[in-house]
Amino acid sequence: MEQSVQRAWCLTMRAEVLTQGSVMEESLDGMVLMWAGLTLLLHRLIEICDPKNPPAPNPEFEHICGRPLGMRFHRKTGDLYIADAYFGLLLVGSEGGLAKTIANEAEGVPFRFTNDLDFDEGGEIYFTDSSTNFQRRHFLLSIFSGDDTGRLMKYDPKSGEITVLLRNLMFANGVAMSKDFSFLLVSETTKCRILRYWLKGPKMGSSEVFALLPGFPDNVRRNSEGNFWVALHCRRNLPTSLALSYPWLRWVLFKLPISIKQLYYVFIGGTKHAIAIHLDEDGKILEVLEDQQGSTVKLISEVEERNGQLWMGSVMVPSVTLYALDNKL
Repeated sequence: MEQSVQRAWCLTMRAEVLTQGSVMEESLDGMVLMWAGLTLLLHRLIEICDPKNPPAPNPEFEHICGRPLGMRFHRKTGDLYIADAYFGLLLVGSEGGLAKTIANEAEGVPFRFTNDLDFDEGGEIYFTDSSTNFQRRHFLLSIFSGDDTGRLMKYDPKSGEITVLLRNLMFANGVAMSKDFSFLLVSETTKCRILRYWLKGPKMGSSEVFALLPGFPDNVRRNSEGNFWVALHCRRNLPTSLALSYPWLRWVLFKLPISIKQLYYVFIGGTKHAIAIHLDEDGKILEVLEDQQGSTVKLISEVEERNGQLWMGSVMVPSVTLYALDNKL
C-alpha cells in the first residue's frame, strides 16, 4: 500500500472506533487507552505492570498483567466490555477505572484464551475462547498443533448465564454481528476461514462456512454498509499448509532445534506483511489490500472502517495505521 501513515507510540492490539471519533485501544501491558485526536488517556489496570520506557512487550508477564484483546462499548450504558486473554470477560464502567471480571468459565471449563466479542440488538454478548489448552502467549503452538478446543459462546448480562453455541473450533477468533442481527461471523484462524452462525430465520442455531481465505484471519469488523473487513495475520504458505495437513509433519517440526521466534518466521513465510480483505454480506470478496513486503504496514490484527478511512491495529507491532480508502493502489 502506498499511503500516508500516522503511528501512535502505544503498543496497540485492537481499535474500537467510537461514533464521536475517539479510538479505544488495548495494549500489551494490560492497559486500555483512549485516543481522542492527539490525547492519550491511560487507565492502568494493574500498577505493577506499568510499561518501561519505551514500552516493550513481555509475554512472560501476560498471565499476571492481562492481555485485553477484543472490546466493545455498550451503546446504551456506555460501559466497556473487554475480552481479556487471561482474565475472561471484563467490564469497565462508562467513567473508566479498574476492570472487574464478569465471566471466566463455561460448563465448568475455564476460559484459557478469551479473544473477541460483539453485542446483539438486545445487549447479549457473543464471544470466543480460542482454546481450552493453550494460552495467548502460546498461540503459535495452538495453531501448529491443530488444537480444536475453541468455542463460541453467548453471555446474558442480566442473568449471568453463558451458553456454548459452537465448540471444537480451531482457534476461534474475531466476532462480528451482521447489520440486521440475523447472523454472527466468527474467524476460525487455523482453518483460514470465516464461519457464519445464524441467530434468526429457518437456519437459526446452525453454522456454515461464510468465506475461505488465503491466510489466517484475526478480527472481523462490520462497516456501516453491512459489509465486513477481515484482517489476515499472514498468508498461508507451503510449510504451514503441509504442517496443518499432516500431523506427523507437525511432530517433526516441533522436534527441530529451532526457537519459537524461528517457528514464527516459518508461520508468516519469512516476511512480515499485511492483508486486509473486504467481504460483502454474502461472503464475496469485494477488495483486497496487501502490503506484500510490509514496507508500510505489517501483521495487522484488525481493520475498522470509519468515514472513508481504515484504522488498522496490530497484535505484534506497536502501531496504528490510518489508510484513506480513496487512495490509489
